[in-house]
Amino acid sequence: MTAPTSTPPVSTYQRLAERFRPVFAEIASGATDRESNRTLPFEQIRLLRDAGFGAVRVPEEYGGDGASAVDLFRLLIELARADSNVAHIWRGHFAFLEVRLTHEDPEYRRHWGEQAVAGVVVGNAQSEPGSGAPTESNTVITEKDDGTLVLDGEKYYSTGTIFSDWANVTARYRDRHATIAVPLDAPGVTVHDDWVGFGQRLTGTGTTAFSEVVVDSAHLTVYSPGARDRSYISGFYQLFLLAVVAGIGHAAVDDAADYVRSRTRPLLSGAAAQDDPLSQAVLGRAAGSAFAAEAAVLHAAQRIDDAHRAALDGVSEREPYEAADVAAYSAQIAVIPLVLSVTTDVFDVGGSSSVAQSRALDRHWRNARTIGVHNPIAARQRAVGHRVLFGALPDPFAEREARESGTDAVQDSASDEAAAGAADESATVSESEGTA
Repeated sequence: MTAPTSTPPVSTYQRLAERFRPVFAEIASGATDRESNRTLPFEQIRLLRDAGFGAVRVPEEYGGDGASAVDLFRLLIELARADSNVAHIWRGHFAFLEVRLTHEDPEYRRHWGEQAVAGVVVGNAQSEPGSGAPTESNTVITEKDDGTLVLDGEKYYSTGTIFSDWANVTARYRDRHATIAVPLDAPGVTVHDDWVGFGQRLTGTGTTAFSEVVVDSAHLTVYSPGARDRSYISGFYQLFLLAVVAGIGHAAVDDAADYVRSRTRPLLSGAAAQDDPLSQAVLGRAAGSAFAAEAAVLHAAQRIDDAHRAALDGVSEREPYEAADVAAYSAQIAVIPLVLSVTTDVFDVGGSSSVAQSRALDRHWRNARTIGVHNPIAARQRAVGHRVLFGALPDPFAEREARESGTDAVQDSASDEAAAGAADESATVSESEGTA
């Protein structure tokens, strides 16, 4: 008698991948042309918005898909494999949601979760050229005599904002650091496409200007020194970038393999290019590196899930949040060099035709290199090394205060502060954004 068989349950990731892969494939089909012609991917963002991509991380109780961080980062790697610019654009949106969906107020969580389900996309407007500490921001919220709040200032590296409905903006408010969510159709908001980097050229990473913009205090969060919430958002921001880089590694291998298969000129040995063992070895090495990069990202994503659960459970100890940051920083130390080597090595599968502009194989190196300069690896190496030695990440705020006061207690204060509490969302973002 044959035992009855049961169909294994479909995982959240499998369900989401089946839904989004046709969209990813459509996005991939025009990626090279968009890159060559510098065509911003408004239509591609619309396709993802309409398919509900911006709500995959929203809990099911709010109408979302309830994806874990591991699910999200697996999807991001696939999307970045199709087009790294399009994947990168969503960084500010998902980081904004990550903070709101772990907020202590359930109604606040529900509000932004339902906004994402409705298709609202949130961009980033946080970094300023030449600014230092968050409280030195040139973007300011002032209060009028009638109590109205008005925002003035200018942000650069506003990745994704040109494609978005709202922007998450950092500013000074009463000489304190604050964040404010601002609708981009509000009078006085201007978004410019003036990003001049040689990579990730289609991300809309340019200037967002605010001139007497009336803002809603309901969306204002003000941070007090010494009262920073437990947070893993720095690690989330960093790991998002690494998911994009991992996808670039896979895309470079895909394009190199297509190039080898397309070569009609036989080698000196008379063999077809795809039968050449040396070309096969180059592709094998590159594919292995891309695999390792993805594995590092997904391993770190497990720590993001742990921290997310800790935040929802109200865990006050710093360890689960810092563990997530450390995992992301450790992954960065490995992933960036791995993928940069992939995007260089793939040229070894061919001759001069591999550098033809029509193939645009160079875009993978340019894009990976551009993302790689976010938060220099040396700083991450130092941070992880500090954790290995002292059991805690260094606290940049304590170290800054120690330098400004002229004390010699940087190391001790960094250890104590890091164990006691991490930087809040927006302060960490200021450090994490770099060339967002």
